Amino acid sequence: MKRRIKIISGERRIKLTVQVANTQEKIEKGLMFVEKLPENEGILFMFPEETYSGFWMKNTLIPLSIAFLDSDGKIIKIMDMKPCKEEECHLYDPELFYRYAIEVNLGWFEKNQIKEGDYVFSD
Repeated sequence: MKRRIKIISGERRIKLTVQVANTQEKIEKGLMFVEKLPENEGILFMFPEETYSGFWMKNTLIPLSIAFLDSDGKIIKIMDMKPCKEEECHLYDPELFYRYAIEVNLGWFEKNQIKEGDYVFSD
């Protein structure tokens, strides 16, 4: 299932099409084995409650940027992540509680001038 979301940054509104990962199985799979992600697409992870854990890139083939959001949709942390085909992969830990996360192509947030403190809404 795909959904359109918009990110509010000052006066700008940036649209993004996302796959929705809202089950444990979809959250665990994420973007594993995806070879190419279209320019303005990503994946939205929706956790049932606030969580305090990191993401890893095991079996992820493309570099990604990730934004962590609080319950109100406010971006509270953005990180860049590298693909990992090894058995042991780096854990990208925001070291804070979050409710949602959005993964996009590496550098997409920066390219679109999206920063911590911006808000994400359903379109």
